[in-house]
Amino acid sequence: MLHLERDVVIVGAGPSGLTAARQLTKAGLSVAVLEARDRVGGRTWTDSVDGAMLEIGGQWVSPDQTALMGLLEQLGLGMYSRYRAGESLYQGPDGRTTRYTGDTFPVGEDTRREMDRLVSILDELAAEIGPTEPWAHPKARELDTISFHHWLRQQSADEEACKNIGLFIAGGMLTKPAHSFSALQAVLMAASAGSFTHLTDEDFILDKRVIGGMQQVSLKMAAELGDAVVLNSPVRTINWEEDGDGGHRVVAVSDRATVAARFVIMAVPPNLYSRVSFNPPLPRRQHQMHQHQSLGLVIKVHAVYDTPFWREEGLSGTCFGADALVQEVYDNTNYGDTRGTLVGFVSDEKADGVFELSAEDRKRAILESIAGFLGDKALTPEVYYESDWGSEEWTRGAYASSYDLGGLHRYGKDQNTPVGPIYWSSSDLAAEGYQHVDGAIRMGQATAARIIAADVALRAAV
Repeated sequence: MLHLERDVVIVGAGPSGLTAARQLTKAGLSVAVLEARDRVGGRTWTDSVDGAMLEIGGQWVSPDQTALMGLLEQLGLGMYSRYRAGESLYQGPDGRTTRYTGDTFPVGEDTRREMDRLVSILDELAAEIGPTEPWAHPKARELDTISFHHWLRQQSADEEACKNIGLFIAGGMLTKPAHSFSALQAVLMAASAGSFTHLTDEDFILDKRVIGGMQQVSLKMAAELGDAVVLNSPVRTINWEEDGDGGHRVVAVSDRATVAARFVIMAVPPNLYSRVSFNPPLPRRQHQMHQHQSLGLVIKVHAVYDTPFWREEGLSGTCFGADALVQEVYDNTNYGDTRGTLVGFVSDEKADGVFELSAEDRKRAILESIAGFLGDKALTPEVYYESDWGSEEWTRGAYASSYDLGGLHRYGKDQNTPVGPIYWSSSDLAAEGYQHVDGAIRMGQATAARIIAADVALRAAV
């Protein structure tokens, strides 16, 4: 058992916790980062499966993610553009697949007008409400007490339009059924990316990838921190008390280390806060709030082929179908790789359904769904892998947490409020970059800045 004394103890060695540790170290504060897993990176994980490099977790970089891009530059990591040349594919409610170009689905004229109108309404709401304090807006309660599913159908009677617009938030981002989260939560998701239009534009939101994989961000920061990062060390208890000088004494107890400190950063998703016993217990408000935050469920499917056969057929590999089992497919070929990789997503209730199948039957159903877009060549990949973050002990879902119906306006204003020496930092709590690596980095930077300011104030008062 390690016995350490540090200024700050950080729970979680994902991008947020490691960014905070990096910033604090630069400011002259000592840190210890305690990570439950046997690796760093949190919900980013680049691994080799049957000889293929796969991005098992978060991977994309969009043009608005300036915090992430700035860190990539500092760490000497390059990016490359996602392959997007050729025609895309759209599968309509009747199951027919249509090739198309541009950023508009090949739907009927009435449906196209309805989709454009819904996007315009959501863009206006996102601009009006913004990502920073959506709970404070006069429309917050109204939008937070109706599900996104029902709100869409209040706006439009075109079911195909409603399903397609819902896909961009429900399946594509929150990975929950649209009836289980609010219209306000959907507006926050859009505002965090700059607009709802950005979420509908795969060439924006899925613009670039990191050469060598996104997990390198965490690996490089951890290498800078050296033995300050302790792996295989889930934190079980955090004890704290006031020290008489306006500050606090903290003791964090994990499986491999006990750390005495003055501040704590909980850099894990809110659904894992309850895995730690806090002494004294967290306030009632925190206990209640954390029970209204949960992660979604998605299977990220990786299929690697001898060649990117879809390119030879003039296709980009981009596929959409709100009613399909695999609702989204993209070309996810690695930088410089001669093989072709597709990535697809099976979300929320559709994921529930296929998890009831055997592994072999699930694989068959998923590949048949992809083949429904791209043809029978998609049925026989050389490598097949399912990223199932819902079964990960130290994650339990994907991509990030969101509130249940009514929770955002009720609790959001308190989600970043420290409890004594305990601060909260993860992509789940971000404004800009919410649910993305960029948001995790922004939160790490902001949380470190708050602790640095608190430390300066404490020292000045002594």
